[in-house]
Amino acid sequence: MTTEQRKDAYGDAGVDIEAGNEVVRRIKSLAASTHTAGVLGGLGSFGGLFAVPEGVDAPVLVASADGVGTKLKVAFMAGIHDTIGADLVNHCVNDILVQGAEPLFFLDYLATGRLSPEVAEQIVRGVASACRENGCALLGGETAEMPGFYADGEYDVAGFIVGMVPRARLIDGSRIEAGDVLIGLPSTGLHTNGYSLARKIVFEVAGLGVDDRWPGDDRSVGEVLLTTHRSYLPAIRPLLASGVIRGMAHITGGGITDNLPRVLTEGLQARVARASWDVPPMFQWLQTTGSVSDEDMRRSFNMGIGLIVVCAPGDADALLASLAAESPRVIGSITRGDRGVVYV
Repeated sequence: MTTEQRKDAYGDAGVDIEAGNEVVRRIKSLAASTHTAGVLGGLGSFGGLFAVPEGVDAPVLVASADGVGTKLKVAFMAGIHDTIGADLVNHCVNDILVQGAEPLFFLDYLATGRLSPEVAEQIVRGVASACRENGCALLGGETAEMPGFYADGEYDVAGFIVGMVPRARLIDGSRIEAGDVLIGLPSTGLHTNGYSLARKIVFEVAGLGVDDRWPGDDRSVGEVLLTTHRSYLPAIRPLLASGVIRGMAHITGGGITDNLPRVLTEGLQARVARASWDVPPMFQWLQTTGSVSDEDMRRSFNMGIGLIVVCAPGDADALLASLAAESPRVIGSITRGDRGVVYV
């Protein structure tokens, strides 16, 4: 059997080899634009190579993997795909940041039923842009064409990140004590969680389309729902070496209710003041339109707080001043009690 016959047979089965090659051609320069000093070699090898930076005392590697959930459904409807790539990177960056790690490199995985080089390029363009902004190298990835597995026009993406922190600067919550202060940093919207409920409210209950105006907003429904999940690295990076941060929680699926306890030891409880920040209008509209209870809202959405920083009471004023450009606010404190979150 000739090479041409083999290619045609695979094409008849639904896999377009040339489309895959075209994707690689399109994204090579995007990946190269993110390369840092640690990258060894280029895109295309079986494995990406990265030299661990020297001069770091007792380095600890911190790794994480994540996706963007059903936010993808909104991207399919709107035909906008570059924000999804940035969401993927920033979510992963935040997940390792809360342990004090700065990113070294990132890998992505894209799976689809029928590969569109244009869509793949948009996704990777968003990935590369966010990698550059976070000082993280896009080291490699995988694009899988799986006919019959995904509906036409749909895909799934996942991201994998590795970062590093000196062992002495590892943030694991073990230094958190009763009396410590909770400082919240605002989110830019839903980020990448709660979209199954949000989509039901927006598209089924309210009957809106992606091109309709979001109620009370000049932006479209698609623009609001696809607002990029922000990275907190630029705000937090200057504070990592100071030691003032005793713990951090990235508010993702499960909201403050489920994520803040992840950094608390047994016997410590977070008391969160509900009136300490203004819940953004989009969340208020979702709750009212969908008739969602307060408890379900807090476990489905970030409610306007995307990152919580824990510090000693004596460090709170200085920390607030350092983060002033981020509009931080004290949202509660740590007390003794059953491990969990109490809203007051």
